[in-house]
Amino acid sequence: MHVTQRRNEGLGLALVSAFAFGGSGVAAKPLIESGLDPLHVVWMRVAGAALILLPIALRHRELPRRRPGLILGFGLLGITGCQALYFVAISRIPVGVAILVEFLGPALLLGWVRFVQRRPVSRSAALGVVLAIAGMAAVVEIWSGLAFDPLGLLLAFGAACCQVAYFVLADDGAESADAPEPIAVIAYGLLVGTAVLSVVARPWNIDWAIVWQQSALGEREVPAVLLVAWIVLVSTVVAYLAGVLAVRRLTPQIAGVVATLEAIVGTVLAWVLLDEHLGAAQVVGGALVLAGAFTAQTASRAKPAATPDPLPEPDLADA
Repeated sequence: MHVTQRRNEGLGLALVSAFAFGGSGVAAKPLIESGLDPLHVVWMRVAGAALILLPIALRHRELPRRRPGLILGFGLLGITGCQALYFVAISRIPVGVAILVEFLGPALLLGWVRFVQRRPVSRSAALGVVLAIAGMAAVVEIWSGLAFDPLGLLLAFGAACCQVAYFVLADDGAESADAPEPIAVIAYGLLVGTAVLSVVARPWNIDWAIVWQQSALGEREVPAVLLVAWIVLVSTVVAYLAGVLAVRRLTPQIAGVVATLEAIVGTVLAWVLLDEHLGAAQVVGGALVLAGAFTAQTASRAKPAATPDPLPEPDLADA
């Protein structure tokens, strides 16, 4: 394949991944407001995606034996932690605010690199952290004593911390000759997440009648089952697969930078579809957060030793 064509395809796939991840919160919130527990929505997302990716897990049966720590850590933190904390957060605060808080992840990752791994970071990386923190102060309007539910903000911050774990675990052994296939790690992470959430969320208590009713998406009524299908098929399966393919056609750092569009997509969709308007301070703060995330992401890739290369995505998402 021609280099230019390969790069263009990679950019297209990275954009698809960012848009797919960005739509998860907007689809999940109407389900939560219809009466479903946030953890039940997370369980449906993770379990549905795990079922679809089960053939990939079966093709890599040896992976849990070879890398049990990676699989458990990725499933507990990179998958379950990110998604569960984010979905519970959006039940208490606007989607746009939650996803912007979660995008403190790249800045927090530099803190891990500097203080835990004791590796130097560049001045531009430090500038990215400062921008992100300043922007977050504006998003939550810290001068007014926090404009949003403190517990919701804390949960979103927890999702950002899990995003750091996602980055760190995704890079585990990436340089070795026997590095596991990223999509296989994701498949097994989803299986671990399903097992853990089955204990925590108790899916046998799900009110399935709600899934077959209508849910309010802003001023519109849409079938709840379509929102569930979107979360599982688009915001999880398509998002992860497109992201992995994007990395293979680009580089992890370029795909990661494109992934910052996820926050913009999530915020704009929540504004348009859920009528969750952000004030001028939140808009300016959000721009600073994304500028900081972008700066931290690109600066941290300037030297390979500075920080791990992530799988595309984050988020959190999960967003």
